[in-house]
Amino acid sequence: MIKNILFALVLIPLAFTSAGLPKEAEVSAFKVVEVPGYSEGIVVGHDGALYVSDVYHGTIYRVGADGEAKDWARTGAPNGHKILADGTHLVCDGSRRAVLRLDSAGKVMGEASAECDGKPLRSPNDLTLDPAAGGFYFTDPGGSSRQNPVGTVHYVDARGKTHLVAEGLAFPNGIVLRPGGKTLLVGESGHNRILSYEVAAPGKVGRMRVFANLPTKEDGQIANEPDGMCLDAAGNLYVAHYGMRQVQVLSPEGKLLRRYGAGNLTTSNVAFGGPRMDQLYVTGALGEEKTTKGGLFRLDLKGVKGLKIRKVSSEQ
Repeated sequence: MIKNILFALVLIPLAFTSAGLPKEAEVSAFKVVEVPGYSEGIVVGHDGALYVSDVYHGTIYRVGADGEAKDWARTGAPNGHKILADGTHLVCDGSRRAVLRLDSAGKVMGEASAECDGKPLRSPNDLTLDPAAGGFYFTDPGGSSRQNPVGTVHYVDARGKTHLVAEGLAFPNGIVLRPGGKTLLVGESGHNRILSYEVAAPGKVGRMRVFANLPTKEDGQIANEPDGMCLDAAGNLYVAHYGMRQVQVLSPEGKLLRRYGAGNLTTSNVAFGGPRMDQLYVTGALGEEKTTKGGLFRLDLKGVKGLKIRKVSSEQ
């Protein structure tokens, strides 16, 4: 159950225009730390610590001020990750076929979602919070592909019930709910595109439209699959582009604005952090996903502000 645990999060947009984005040539990917395997699910804690999922080693690492990656939790195959206002964590885990809830010390407390309408989940991948309604959305691409589009999107409401939101997708991956809760963006890896859904009510969406088709792979790149995503304060979307060693930046209208080098070849996820919310953290693997170490990189985007989360009391 997740009742009342999200009410203390409010997304605060900051004044900013897309014209202030730094140019690609002005930004270099700085390696923060390496981890044993392919990394995912980057999230920044309330205290500024970084949490990184190592999918194939079943471990979530905590990276503190000393820059070292230390074991924080062991699940099965941790992936997308979010931290709630009360300090507990939600983690998508493919091997457990569930979205897990962990306490602030990394202990698994139980399952926030493991089934929908009596059917077990397949392999939850990534999630986004719905602070206003006290729930969250997540993707489940398990077993899906371009040839077998059975991927789904789900919503877990404040009472802990899981609802089907969308289906028939070719590997739904990264997911972001825009501030205000009226637009849901989903990366569809199998078609190398970002989808947009108008939200009629929490967990209920209208017709899908294509928000953006992304660039395709070139020499030295091994795939072109959108993965984790996040927003800046201007509403620009930052997309980890798996297999391309890049982060794509899209305007609120879906226009490609920038292409930043991400350090990792199999770029997997992104999150803003830092004292000024102008540091973009990027996960992935240094080379092939299953055979090389994972890397956490940082892009210093001066003049950019990520969405800032302000805590308010649950009585408000």
